[in-house]
Amino acid sequence: MSIFLAEFFGTLVLILLGCGVNAAVSLRLSKAESAGWLVIAIGWGLAVTLAIYAVGAISGAHINPAVSLALASTGDLPYSELPIYLTGQMLGAIVGAALVWLQYLPHWRKTTDPATKLGVFSTAPAVRSLWANMLSEVIGTFVLIIALLFIGANNFADGLNPLIIGGLIVSIGLSLGGTTGWAINPARDLGPRIAHFLLPIHDKGDSDWEYAPIPVIGPILGGLLGATVYLWLFKQQTGFLLWTTLALFVVVVGLAVREEMVRGND
Repeated sequence: MSIFLAEFFGTLVLILLGCGVNAAVSLRLSKAESAGWLVIAIGWGLAVTLAIYAVGAISGAHINPAVSLALASTGDLPYSELPIYLTGQMLGAIVGAALVWLQYLPHWRKTTDPATKLGVFSTAPAVRSLWANMLSEVIGTFVLIIALLFIGANNFADGLNPLIIGGLIVSIGLSLGGTTGWAINPARDLGPRIAHFLLPIHDKGDSDWEYAPIPVIGPILGGLLGATVYLWLFKQQTGFLLWTTLALFVVVVGLAVREEMVRGND
């Protein structure tokens, strides 16, 4: 199996099972309807675990453009291979989302709320606040990437790493995901959002393209920040990218705080 096919299939598995648990909990007349946030978090964690088991030995199972970009910034992935990884991830996400639509085919008509249908595919903020939402995605992805690098620096029993990483996804979801639904992965949000736009879903409403840049830009910045801070703290490596990402993080923090203060005065 090629790297492209591995990333395609791994991301397909991630989205099929991840968006699948969203559908199970959200769509009307599903047997798991209203099962709750804990079920969603565990479902996504298991989806990541199984995707890594599927293709980890072939491509490293990045299944996330933020991971691929972060590893390229640390020198662990040649920049020349980035297009292969990113293309496989995006296409796999779109196809995985289309399979979720097929799996729950009779339930779309039974579900009347367009926002609920979109929520099966892509993330949305609990409180819509542009810079605060961006900050949430930056922090969540920062934790993801720096923790992945921590995990990679330790020796676990053979085959245990995917379970540890799945647990990491559950932890981020439970602790940090309540604000935006914790995309922490541009392909996880954008691929299914494209599928939502293209598929003939009954009374689906719009795909909320106004919000779409947040779960793409936030995870990319958070991923680069996590990678460069890891190099700084544990390998004493600094450089232009570290100071740039730190500066951008400070800007996002400042804009988020200012936005909230303005809202508080309204």
